[in-house]
Amino acid sequence: MFERFTKDARDVVRAAVAHAERADAGRVDAGHLLLALLDREGSRASFALAALGLDGRRESVREALELARRRGGLTQAETDALAGLGIHVPEIVARVEEAHGTGALSAGRRGGGRRTGHRPFGQEAKDVLTGALRAATARRDRRIGDQHLLLALTARPGVPAEVLADHGVTYESLTRVLYGDGGEARAAG
Repeated sequence: MFERFTKDARDVVRAAVAHAERADAGRVDAGHLLLALLDREGSRASFALAALGLDGRRESVREALELARRRGGLTQAETDALAGLGIHVPEIVARVEEAHGTGALSAGRRGGGRRTGHRPFGQEAKDVLTGALRAATARRDRRIGDQHLLLALTARPGVPAEVLADHGVTYESLTRVLYGDGGEARAAG
């Protein structure tokens, strides 16, 4: 499938691996793909994010992703649902971090020293890549671009979609900006 990726999409995937390495994560996850997309300039995805007002708020997105990572990868909706059951995730995170250090619950963290080498893609990242293929196919695009990766991130449930939606970037708004419509079925999910 990688041969169908445009240069921009390949660059996003490579940058996601680099983000995972810098975070000492054991796997590349969907959040790393989003971080890589936020770093892009001059691509379809970067223009769409700018059109949706994300230009000046990219650091806010990064902070929200980091907060979710510290919660062990739980979305805010999952955290709220657990609170309804009497389980207060912020208190648990604070106690664990007090005992074991900041970021001790970070999802996918390898622990130990800085390791380099192959980073496998976690299931959620693989689902995004497959969703990008579906998004491109649904639009009859021959190549998978970084805009398809962004669409796939917004189409599947999870932290990246929640963080993007909190910043005004949804599947529907992206579809409108990229293609001028909002009625396309969710082929990226």
